Amino acid sequence: MASGLEPVPLTSQKHDPAWKHCQMFKNGDRVQLKCLYCGKIFKGGGIHRIKEHLAGQKGNASTCLRVQPDVRLLMQESLNCAVAKKRKKQKIADEITSFNDPSGSETDPFGNKCGLNTGVELIAVPEAVELDSSLLINQEGESTSNKGVGRKKKGRVRKASRSSIPNALVVNDNTLVGSKKTNNHASMAISRFFYDVGIPLDAVKSMYFQAMVDAIASQGEAGVVAPTYHDLRSSMLKNALQEVRNDIDQCVGTWGKSGCSVLVDEWVLEKGRTLVNFLVFCPEGMTFLRSVDISDIVDSPDSLYELLKGVVEEVGIRNVLQVVTNIEERYVIAAKRLTDDFPTVFWTPCAAHCIDLILEDFKKLEWINVIIEQAKSISRFIYNHSVVLNMMRRYTFGVDLVDIGATRAATDFATIKRMVNIKHNLQSMVTSEEWMECSYSKKSEGFAMLDHISSQSFWSSCILIFRLTDPLLQLLRLVGSEKRPAMGYVYAGIYRAKELIKKDQKDYLVYWNIIDHRWGKLQHHPLLAAGFYLNPKFFYSIKGDIHHQIRSSVYDCIEKLVSDPKIQDKIVKETTSYHNAVGDFGRKIAIRARDALPPGKELLQFRMSDSTLLTIASTPSPLSEKVEHPSPSRYGIEFLYNLILSDEWWSTYGGGCPNLARLAIRILSQTCSLISCKTDRTTIQKMHDTKNYLEHQRLSDLVFVHYNSRLRQMVRKDREQDAVDPISFENMGIVGDWVMVKEGCSEDFGSSNWMTVDPPMGNTMLLGPSTDDVEDLGAGFDDFEIFEGVKNGEEENGEDNVVSQ
Repeated sequence: MASGLEPVPLTSQKHDPAWKHCQMFKNGDRVQLKCLYCGKIFKGGGIHRIKEHLAGQKGNASTCLRVQPDVRLLMQESLNCAVAKKRKKQKIADEITSFNDPSGSETDPFGNKCGLNTGVELIAVPEAVELDSSLLINQEGESTSNKGVGRKKKGRVRKASRSSIPNALVVNDNTLVGSKKTNNHASMAISRFFYDVGIPLDAVKSMYFQAMVDAIASQGEAGVVAPTYHDLRSSMLKNALQEVRNDIDQCVGTWGKSGCSVLVDEWVLEKGRTLVNFLVFCPEGMTFLRSVDISDIVDSPDSLYELLKGVVEEVGIRNVLQVVTNIEERYVIAAKRLTDDFPTVFWTPCAAHCIDLILEDFKKLEWINVIIEQAKSISRFIYNHSVVLNMMRRYTFGVDLVDIGATRAATDFATIKRMVNIKHNLQSMVTSEEWMECSYSKKSEGFAMLDHISSQSFWSSCILIFRLTDPLLQLLRLVGSEKRPAMGYVYAGIYRAKELIKKDQKDYLVYWNIIDHRWGKLQHHPLLAAGFYLNPKFFYSIKGDIHHQIRSSVYDCIEKLVSDPKIQDKIVKETTSYHNAVGDFGRKIAIRARDALPPGKELLQFRMSDSTLLTIASTPSPLSEKVEHPSPSRYGIEFLYNLILSDEWWSTYGGGCPNLARLAIRILSQTCSLISCKTDRTTIQKMHDTKNYLEHQRLSDLVFVHYNSRLRQMVRKDREQDAVDPISFENMGIVGDWVMVKEGCSEDFGSSNWMTVDPPMGNTMLLGPSTDDVEDLGAGFDDFEIFEGVKNGEEENGEDNVVSQ
């Protein structure tokens, strides 16, 4: 720090969001501000200049290259909001000044050369009446009955009553000054651009879309010169690339402590080419490394091994705990060589893929397949006729029949559950007078829908399917969650699914066999078992001794992940303290925190400069209230705000067992799935199709920016999501024949019109309060039969039962 600078604490009057990202110093009589990210000191310009610096907005300050993207976006929005407010105030003042002619003359204040009346009148608007175009006054100043009679009077401005509502100024262009109203001209201009270029319409869901519109609007009537084609390909791309790299550097800095997972995401193009995307997962976020065309080596385990080896060495062998791939044999062989060469690295099959295969096998059971097909016939009829679709949405209060999951199988079973939830609403619809009088009720598909919805056996089967598959759907959501690493929950999730099946089904071995057949490579995976053991929520809920295979898996992890024999011995000794809840593990606050606190409770952590940690458990206000947290610069500390998760439990209470705590944090910080790294792949395909070296290099950087930007958006939970429409083209790949007409269908759809369809509301009130999938896992894991799995002889019987059904 420069000599002579004296830190100044911030007062509670400092409300601008930029104060949280800078420090204030006093140098004699002058106040100076320092950026928390790059350390640049500003000797003048105040907080506005710091905000321009963080936002990267051209002006009086240079751009900060180290600020986080979400902070940069926040500063841009704050600047845009300030400019918009200033312009709005000036516009209102100008309008009032122009309209309130002090002379009271009835002449046109605008000097209208065309003789048209442009009069404007202030009117009082009752509170109970919604403001719309119907409230605009007659611009001629006369009633419509007197139109064309006698000489027209030019309107004059008259003051509204003092009791009237302020800011209700109506002008002759149908704009209500002081209220926020959609600009139809701007919206149509944006829409034409989308339609002309063929941009996917869901691009508006990008967190950068509204920020772009606000940035343009903030420039006022002077207009904005848009970047050129070459700007986007060169200077703008360079800036965006640097921003993304700075963001990724923060993730890379945490790999040494938390460890990371290398994800190998393979996919096949329509032309038959096979591509692989390499990504790295850590609790700070997921990072896209690169995409490789493996079409020529796809069947060569040796070549795949060399590829995997190169990526692991690039990320750092000390950082990588596991490599996650699909379960195809060529990857099994390549991964075996990899783990032989790198003894500290595990290979993990994608858990989401295994769960999806289990659900697909369940669908093949005849009685389940019959019910799903009947349910799909109902859905297809509803979603292909606008009148029926509107009627259904009215009777379900905006709840859609189709519930979109992560995969096709997940969508099938999630939709069965949704139908069970809205059963009575569907029955009310098909027995209503409105339905009886509807022409669609007389069609053969309408009669079939009535039969299914009125059938008790249909609903009994749906309920049975829902109870059978819902635990697996919960587990699929867990392994693909962006909220928390899944390693500490997967083992408990598969246990709970098998336990519920055993309770509900007399022939539970049929379903257990399907699960064990697909889950075999993960059944006794050391990392998953160790994650279960090291998760205090589950470990301390077990009565008696823990299963020997779980304890053995923990020892496998210790021997594989820790190379120093002395550290290994210390970890084994420290497991005794953990097992007996000795020291900080036995504190009441630690016991309460074993169950990951529900969403209403959070952990406020303040990390001091001497690395000590003060932890304060708190319950924030309801979501409708804004909670202000202490400013980092005010207290001179780094402010952390996170949900208590199992790895954070170890960070907080594992100080007495530092070696075990370090191992626990690294294991519990991992994912076990590829499902959360799916994104748009059009740009990647263009890159691989380009043969020019320089252009390929440019597109490679563009892919890097695009993919990592999308990955960052996936973890943003503070943005409201638009209602999902099951019939939108973007969802067809997953929704499939729930909404798609079967080939060869001869039904006449002439009376259906998309323009008459009510938009989806996304209402979930009818479905009841949402539950936390982790909380639903509960406590108690004492059925050793589940841990052991199906015996060999029972497997054969189970296979016979599956075939016979």
